[in-house]
Formats: sequence, C-alpha cells, structure tokens
Amino acid sequence: MPDSLCFVSACGMLGYGYPPESLDRAMTRRPAMLGVDSGSTDSGPYYLGSGKSFVTPQQVIRDLEPALGAARLAGIPLVIGSAGGSGSRVHVAALTALLRQIAARRRLRLRLAVIHADVDRTVVLDAMRQGRVRPCGPVPPLDEPTVRASNRIVAQMGTGPIRRALREGADVVAAGRACDTAIFAALPIERGFDPGLALHAAKIAECGTLCATPGGANDALICTLAEEHFTVEPANPAKRCTPETVAAHSLYEQPDPNCFYEPEGKVDLSDCRFEQLDERTVKVSGSRLVPAAQATVKLEGTRLVGHRAIAVAGIRDPAAIAQLDELQQGVRRSVARSVEGTLREDEYRLRFLRYGLDGVLGRHETARDNRPHEVGLVIDAVAQTQELADYVLSLARSTALHQPFPGRKTTAGNLAFPFSPSDFQGGPLYEFAIYHLLELDDPDRLFPVTFEEVG
Repeated sequence: MPDSLCFVSACGMLGYGYPPESLDRAMTRRPAMLGVDSGSTDSGPYYLGSGKSFVTPQQVIRDLEPALGAARLAGIPLVIGSAGGSGSRVHVAALTALLRQIAARRRLRLRLAVIHADVDRTVVLDAMRQGRVRPCGPVPPLDEPTVRASNRIVAQMGTGPIRRALREGADVVAAGRACDTAIFAALPIERGFDPGLALHAAKIAECGTLCATPGGANDALICTLAEEHFTVEPANPAKRCTPETVAAHSLYEQPDPNCFYEPEGKVDLSDCRFEQLDERTVKVSGSRLVPAAQATVKLEGTRLVGHRAIAVAGIRDPAAIAQLDELQQGVRRSVARSVEGTLREDEYRLRFLRYGLDGVLGRHETARDNRPHEVGLVIDAVAQTQELADYVLSLARSTALHQPFPGRKTTAGNLAFPFSPSDFQGGPLYEFAIYHLLELDDPDRLFPVTFEEVG
C-alpha cells in the first residue's frame, strides 16, 4: 500500500458545471483517480421511469469532455457513477454514446468498463419468496403485483463492481446506479486503504465543494488518503474548508451525524476529529467501518401511475385567500359532478398546492396565523390518459376562476394566470413503487462488468 493516495471529485454532479481552471489546478496534484457522480433520486421517480436524464446532453458534454481529456492525459481512471441520472441500462447507454462521441472527436483511445445495475423482476420475486426483501425506511412491504407493475428496477452497487473494473484495467468506468461513495472509495479500498476512511472521504467528495465555504457543489475537491486520516481541500483558491464546514457535511442526507450506511456496512463517525491543517485544508481522522452482518443493496423501481396536467395561477384577493379552503372544496364538488359518468372518483386525482400559504408542508404547516397578501396556486390533475388529465384540469381551472365563496365582492377573476395557455401537459407520471433492501450473499453478482475498446 502506498503512503498516500490523492483523488479528485470534478464536481457534485456531472452536468452541473465546474470552473475548468479548478480541474486544471487539481490535476497538478497528480491524483490517482478522477471521479464524478452523475445521478440521484433527488429529482424524483420520473427520470428512472421515463428513461430520460435530468440534465441535457449539452451539459454532460461540457463537463465530461475536459474531465475525460485530463484523465487520459494523466493516465488515470475516470469513474462515473449512476450514469445518465438514474443509472438504468438506457441511461448508461446515453452516457456511453457521449463518451464515444468525445473520444472520436479528440482521437482518444481508452478501455471502457460498463457496469449495468438493472435487476430483473424474477430476481426480486424470488428474493421476496425467500424473505430477503424488506422496506428501506417508512415504505410498505413489497408485494408481487407491485413488482410486476414496475417498468424499471435498478439496484445501488457498492464498491465491489467498480473495484473489479479498475483491477482489470479500465480507463473509464461508466457505472449504472451506484452509491455515491462507491465512485470514490473503490480505488482506495482496492489499494489497501482503510475502508472507513475511504468511505467517509468519498461521502464528502461526491458533493464536490459543498463541504467548503463559499458553499456549492459545482467545483472540484481534492482528497488525499493516508494510513490514519484523510484531507479535503477545494481546488478553487477562492474557497476554503474548515472543520465546521466539513463536519457539517455529516448531516447531508443523513438523519444521524454520527454514522451513515453503505452496502459495505455502517461507517461510524462518532470518534471523528476535524482539524484545520492549513488555511484551506481540513484533516479528518477517526472514521471506521463496522462491516455489515448481512450484505444488502437498495432497490429502486418505478411504475406508471397516469398522466399529469397542471395550471399555475396567482391569488391576490384577501377575501379569496381567507376562504381558499371553501373555494377549493367547491371546485372539487363541481368537478366531481362534471365528470360523473365519465370518471369514477378513484380514476383521477386533483390537488391544490398553495405556495405562500402551505404549499411546502401542506397539512403539517404550523405557521397558520398570519395570512399572506398573495398566494401562488398550482392545480394538479392526474388521470389515466393525458386527454383525461387535461379534461379534469380544464374543469378545475375554469371552475376555480369563477367559484363563489363567502365574502366575495366580484363576479369573476379569482385567479391571475401568468401564462397563456394556462394549462400545461405534464406527460407520464411515475412513482417509486420499489424502495427496498435486497439481502444477498454476494451482492456484486447483480452488477455485470463488460469491457469495450473505444477509439
């Protein structure tokens, strides 16, 4: 094992952008690897369900081309996780197509490792019958109809498949759905560094410079692992890491700052020390891995629920705002009467999101005493087809525009529409139907690694 190992995170998400000069500065540190996360569930289930990416190809090319060029010039691997946004086969294919395009344009030759993360329904069904599937968080137990109705299922790989790809000489790794930590921890663990330190460093690195000040994920971060600690330093000289900013990252997407969980096990941070090493660099020590007694991977699966249509409007009348509940109830009753004979109550969904009042927390809102002077209203209609969703929305929008309420002084104009047309087709609506843990004796077997010579 070498005394130290340096790796670079180009930014917090491929496509979100980073200053090219930051990457140039980071590469002067002679890193052993360059990595970048390319996906998330933060943007919801639509992107896994539809097979689309939440960033455009132009954004990906802008970020990917300099990173690929820098990695090949330095002769180090480039590791990309959760390719294409959601990491399914179709997402991986979209990313590898862009890689080939860039390689051809820049006359690059490389050994590309592709790791798929798609899971066949039969694998999940067999595991369910064996009692090896359980909820991940507050979700219902999984049943057979839900699995069969899912249009795409992926599993989140740990470091194992990426380690194999690197071990077998990959210049670029395009991994399907992957734990964020796996992207950066695979090489250090493969080279013999402490897995607890490697996973903790990777957890920080996957967000770029979100652990620095000024904050923001769209910049490069330099991480260096040693035998008993690691350091983090932003490549941009305008940013700096402090013990407070780095320690605060322990709360990022985590309910407990003292630990987080990966397929490899629990990473215990309760004895961590964060020390200022120099003006811009923080040293972290004390992270340790408690290996999992039972290996698990998280499954993510989506199913088509229907189609969506929305309208956005503003409300400025204080009387309308004060009687908004009554106005909405009147609209619901009117829509139900209008669709009677065409749609049953369980065949459509109608929501009112009231931004400025309780649009974020809904019924959980606690600050209800002070009425705002204006409210942004989103009317959201869902039905089995786009035509039916458009129909329900049109009824709700036109009714809300003229719906009477106690204290009304006018005969029309409850809503002000900022757009014409006022109604927008949202297209197919997907939901996460599977968000569960799958127990496996050898989780890496779910993730086949294939190689391709490009260029």
